[in-house]
Amino acid sequence: MFHWADPSAQLIVSFVARIAGVDIPRDKRVEISLTYVYGVGLTRAQQILAKAGVSPDIRVKDLDDADIQKLRVAAESFTLEGDLRRQEGMALKRLQDIGCLRGRRHRMGLPVRGQRTRTNARTRRGARKTVAGKKK
Repeated sequence: MFHWADPSAQLIVSFVARIAGVDIPRDKRVEISLTYVYGVGLTRAQQILAKAGVSPDIRVKDLDDADIQKLRVAAESFTLEGDLRRQEGMALKRLQDIGCLRGRRHRMGLPVRGQRTRTNARTRRGARKTVAGKKK
């Protein structure tokens, strides 16, 4: 049992590393756990680690506060998380507002990049809606 007055008791603090507003997993390698941030893939994670001067093989739980601060500073130079989502949303909204083909396809929920829709395209169009067949 833990008692505050007992000097021999040790309090184990499990810290959470937050980078760009995201709690990254503690038990994974830094290189992999950085990819949990929206806008960071493996290549960008490696760039951030190189810029911060942190080894990609170390686990997040083994990082000290100085390393985490270096990673935060290195990650700030990229557009990540909320800003990136907002930027992408505004790009889609612009396409829809100007009424170009890509914008109209986004609005209708159809494939945007020229794929066929007579068959397939189920991901964008959703589940099949049965249409009554023509009687002979």
